[in-house]
Amino acid sequence: MNVHLRSLCFGMVTGLAGLVCASLEASTPRLATLQIRPEQRAAQPIPKTITGKFAEHLGNNIYNGMAAQILQNPTFAEYPFWSGQMNPDGVTLFHFESDKIRQQIRRRAIQLGWPDTELDPLAESYVDGLACFWQRQGPKESAVVSPDTTAHGQRAQRVEVKEAGLGVSQWTYLPAHRTRVFEFEVYLRSPNISAFNVTLAPAGATRPCASTVVKAGPEWQKAAGRLTLPAEAPKDAPYQLSITAQAPGQFVLGHAFLRPADHVHGADPDIVRLLKDSRLPLLRWPGGNFVSTYHWEDGIGPAEERPTRPNYAWGGVEPNLFGTDEFMAFCAAAGCEPMICVNGGSGTPEEAARWIQYCNGATNTPMGRLRAFHGHPQPYGVRYWEVGNELWGRWQCDWTTASGYVDRYLQFAKAMRAADPDTRLLACGAPVMWGKNWNDTLIAGASSAFSVTTDHPLIGGNVPPETDPLDVFRDFMAVPEVLEQKWRSLQQDMTRGGITEPRLAVTELQMFAQLAGGGERNRSAHLNPRTLVNPSTLGEALYDVLIYHAAIRLAPFVEMVTHSAIVNHGGGLRKERERVYANPCHYAQAAFAALGGATPVGVSLDCPVERAPLVLPELRNTTKEQLFKVVDAVAAVAPEGDLLVSVVHRAGQETTRLQVKIEGSTASGTARRHTLAAEFPWDANTLANPKKIVPVDSEVEVRDGQFTLELKPYSVVLVRVPGVVSKKPAALNN
Repeated sequence: MNVHLRSLCFGMVTGLAGLVCASLEASTPRLATLQIRPEQRAAQPIPKTITGKFAEHLGNNIYNGMAAQILQNPTFAEYPFWSGQMNPDGVTLFHFESDKIRQQIRRRAIQLGWPDTELDPLAESYVDGLACFWQRQGPKESAVVSPDTTAHGQRAQRVEVKEAGLGVSQWTYLPAHRTRVFEFEVYLRSPNISAFNVTLAPAGATRPCASTVVKAGPEWQKAAGRLTLPAEAPKDAPYQLSITAQAPGQFVLGHAFLRPADHVHGADPDIVRLLKDSRLPLLRWPGGNFVSTYHWEDGIGPAEERPTRPNYAWGGVEPNLFGTDEFMAFCAAAGCEPMICVNGGSGTPEEAARWIQYCNGATNTPMGRLRAFHGHPQPYGVRYWEVGNELWGRWQCDWTTASGYVDRYLQFAKAMRAADPDTRLLACGAPVMWGKNWNDTLIAGASSAFSVTTDHPLIGGNVPPETDPLDVFRDFMAVPEVLEQKWRSLQQDMTRGGITEPRLAVTELQMFAQLAGGGERNRSAHLNPRTLVNPSTLGEALYDVLIYHAAIRLAPFVEMVTHSAIVNHGGGLRKERERVYANPCHYAQAAFAALGGATPVGVSLDCPVERAPLVLPELRNTTKEQLFKVVDAVAAVAPEGDLLVSVVHRAGQETTRLQVKIEGSTASGTARRHTLAAEFPWDANTLANPKKIVPVDSEVEVRDGQFTLELKPYSVVLVRVPGVVSKKPAALNN
């Protein structure tokens, strides 16, 4: 064992001692060797599905994230705020105290960057009967608001104005850096006003910079149009969208949508582009905890006919504007395969079967006919269906026991396979870090009805603020090896239980440590939110690639990984003030996607090791000691014959010199190197600095089948050596 000087150096105060330590390490890199045996080939290629992603109706992941629609609460719904508590059935409880609701409205407006002067009128408008996040245009006595009802029984917004030019408005940011043209749609009626102005005005302006007129009548109707910003309009200022009457009277609004004209079938074009460029293979949806109260039939058909429901998992509302057809359109645009998790909580087997038929059934079936009626005659052909989400957790609506889930799963599986016998069902497993009893019960009770189980290794727990930040990082670097051991044991349990081809789907994954007690704490001395590795940081990129390495070593057991999540929830992409940028893990996953379809080859790695300090509660409760190599690597031969070498340097302070030898090869020339690295593992990209951590491409000289990699601390490296092909590959014993 070689436990290095790194932690000692980290603890030193700045000054001469630190400089001497850094200089010593810089001049004496650690040595490691990697032997690659291209002749030893695995029986199966690496599944492309191990770099999948997960999307859930949580916060700004889908709405104001994946979706291009910009406005908050666009259906004028009653807006419930989560209290942070849940009832015994796993359903969120909402605030009812007016002061706490006002605080939540203010907090949300501040998060959105809306002008401070408008925060109090925003809460006052809500108390007076205006839908949350909307406010009056005009004085209270001249613009009277009250709730109403749409033709389809949903909450609507009535507004009575005593003079022209009054109505309702909302602050928002626009992707004006990308497009100047915006589409709007309002669903409204008025017994006595025939025309309305729809305008956009930047903060501080005395008049709108974009305006158009829509007509209305006594019956409900949709009115649509475009708003074009002039070239001189600011790119990054908040804008106020206003809907105002051209005459005194009253009107009722059912919804108001605002989208950039460059949207992709309703999706944000920057999100779609980044996912497509990353070769995203698979997308899991719609949950997550959310799915356990989601009824898919709420999310199909015309937007004005879809009900808005409370989001019983996360608070706020679910307007059902992103349903099955929108999800399929998003996957088609991003070029990925869809995967659906069904409601195994408050849902029924019959409801799940109808969903499968809606997606996969021919047009001569009831649900297939309905899909065609909605404009989609061709079946979607959804292959993967997950039966429930985390039903072992008491935070899940209608959670259950292990034996209860066996009973529930068997009912769902029977109904779902009757709807489409070719579907691949995923049973809800418990996390292997602690869930062996659940998994054993599932195997014993339902082994004849499933071959794929799931795991959600959301590992971390509460960490005290006095903890060394690097100790948290080190623990996370050890977790993938612990998971690899436990997944191998699960595979053996499934085989002993009679499952002939056992498989695992890791359908949620991300770092999950929290700072105990919350708060910023002492930024200079100990752990705080800026030094805690989390899904937005470089640490997540290293962690994810280590999980992919483990999946390859366990092949073909690990069938997929769907990392959490796409936008604004965990690692992936961020969208703030309508600007989209990538977390480091997005770049790492995009690079690793090159290994999808490649065939793993044998490797031998010799390098120093470190000891996990066991500061993460879940890791400490699992093992008494855990060592990990400072370097981890896998190699694979791509279909075109290139050798791909993926390396994670999970130690810090010191450079490691990795000497790589390709056995049986005399290849010489230039290899391409792709590196993602940062000074500290908790470094992250931000709206102010979105390109702080991006991949760097370079070249590596190869001589007689050998090359050397100087590995920076905290780095992920992918090397492509062209044309390394074996004529007589031998089988690789996994």
